[in-house]
Amino acid sequence: MTIRLNRRTALGLGTVATAGTVLGAATPASAAERPGSRPAPGVYPSTPAQPADLVAASYTRYSTGAGGNWQAYISVADPAGPPVVAVTDEADRRIEAYSVNKIAVATAVLDKVDRGLLTLDQRVEVTAAIVVPGGDGIFSLDGAYPSSVTLGHVLANLLTVSDDTAVRLCGLVAPAAEINSILVAKGFPNTQVEPVANPNRFFLGTSTPRETHDLLRALVAGTLLSPTSTAFLLGLLRAPVAFTDGIRRTMSSEERARIATKAGWFADARHEAGIIFDRSGAAVLTYALFADGQADADDFGATHPAVQARAAMGPRFLKAVDQLTGAGTAYRVAPRQPSNGG
Repeated sequence: MTIRLNRRTALGLGTVATAGTVLGAATPASAAERPGSRPAPGVYPSTPAQPADLVAASYTRYSTGAGGNWQAYISVADPAGPPVVAVTDEADRRIEAYSVNKIAVATAVLDKVDRGLLTLDQRVEVTAAIVVPGGDGIFSLDGAYPSSVTLGHVLANLLTVSDDTAVRLCGLVAPAAEINSILVAKGFPNTQVEPVANPNRFFLGTSTPRETHDLLRALVAGTLLSPTSTAFLLGLLRAPVAFTDGIRRTMSSEERARIATKAGWFADARHEAGIIFDRSGAAVLTYALFADGQADADDFGATHPAVQARAAMGPRFLKAVDQLTGAGTAYRVAPRQPSNGG
């Protein structure tokens, strides 16, 4: 039996943390049941149980302060066994994932690359009709159509600046039905795009916090894509130009490089999911944070309550796990060399 402790339950119990498997159900084990699970103030130990409690406390504090509705799943890696689940808050609720599901779309496209059906250097036609007017990203800004770009360029824009036209360009090479079929085959039946009349177009669809978390865990475990595609996808999500308003906002450039993240925003929803890596590049914390119903639904900037909450959580998550060793493959970041032109 799985014990599900949500944020509201946590308000009565203090902190919430359960032990679980990488891709399976959590094993009952509350923070109070773990010997020595409550650290002294300011102490960040090298075993995962206490950091998981700290992560849970930060999540409870800042999600409660932001108000609205939250659904989340967060785990801390344990090299000696399955990860410790720090937060499970309505983790199996299927909801609109918005641009967080661009990770799933990219996964389907890269799966076709891995099977030799597509290549990153093949070109995709960008017509005026396919550009989303006023959408997020850069394709709607250049005003020069028709043109063509490589598929690699499409994915880079999809996952860094969250380009909406890039979604339609992905649909040209991976129709909605095929994307959904690929995701089901990989074990993600709730992470699905929503087809429309045009088979090459779709809304970004749904997921659950647990499935989004598990997709990211499978990615770093090397079971989702080839090593080359895995490194490519993580490189985009960790890039300096990727989303910085949430988890990564108040971090140094070195700290930001340790986090792969993707945000999604539409209507009153403000979501974010990603991975924190240890200093060697191994995954140490995986999070899926979905929020809606807060005030200021028309604010898509850094001052939205849910975005501010995630910005407060981020440094605390990183500090909590900073002394831990991650699990699995180390994905090192290539040194960045700023340029002044020339």
